[in-house]
Amino acid sequence: MKTVLEFAAAKSAGRLISMVTCYDSTSALIVGASNVDCILVGDSVAMTMHGFKDTLNATPEMIEMHVAAVRRGAPEKFVVADLPFLAHRGSLDQTMNVVARVMRAGANAVKIEGIDGSTEVFKHIIESGVPVMGHLGLTPQSVHQFGGFKVQGKTDAAAEHIRTQAKLLEACGVFAIVLECMPSPLAKQITLERSVPTIGIGAGLDCNGQVLVFQDVLGLNTEFRPKFVRPFAKGAEIFRAALDSYDASVKDRSFPAAGETFQ
Repeated sequence: MKTVLEFAAAKSAGRLISMVTCYDSTSALIVGASNVDCILVGDSVAMTMHGFKDTLNATPEMIEMHVAAVRRGAPEKFVVADLPFLAHRGSLDQTMNVVARVMRAGANAVKIEGIDGSTEVFKHIIESGVPVMGHLGLTPQSVHQFGGFKVQGKTDAAAEHIRTQAKLLEACGVFAIVLECMPSPLAKQITLERSVPTIGIGAGLDCNGQVLVFQDVLGLNTEFRPKFVRPFAKGAEIFRAALDSYDASVKDRSFPAAGETFQ
């Protein structure tokens, strides 16, 4: 995907959307050469690349830097940038400053978690010419409010609230909505009710697309594997084997060979 219009076209045509979260130029180069449709530079970068326990430590500067790196690695892919914790909850000037920074760094759109109390912010950003992706369900920036990383929308009242939020997001003009960690029937209902595409992560098979983190897709993170993650390669094993092979080649003096040495 290269433009925001392709998201609506994909839903209309019944074509599913694949999205991968990645954060650096090398990973983006690989994603850019793949069939994956689009890239999310998520605030999960704070956890995956910087070792924090949650996403709250992602800053505008951090997101801006990683967006620029991803854009250099994948110049042709559609890139969505997360607005980090509280970036859209201060003054409108502050919010628009962060939006401008990540867009100038190379993003094609921004993603914002939740919508309660923020409808005017959504409308202002969209009316300013910036495509916005919504995010409902388990919104990691609200992890303390939720009491941990827990499935959302399990009660009738909670499910109805998420459905109402999705309706508000569509009314504001978002081009897509991420649905995270919610019962599959609820995600299916929202997907059928709303005209904008839904992209699921831990939300079942009936969304209009799916998103996973690059490291999770490749099986690089062996310490953290939620129920909804499927590794599509044994990346950690492959990397370790390569490193051990390099170590052995250094120590048995088979590397560097004559062809790898300047005479």
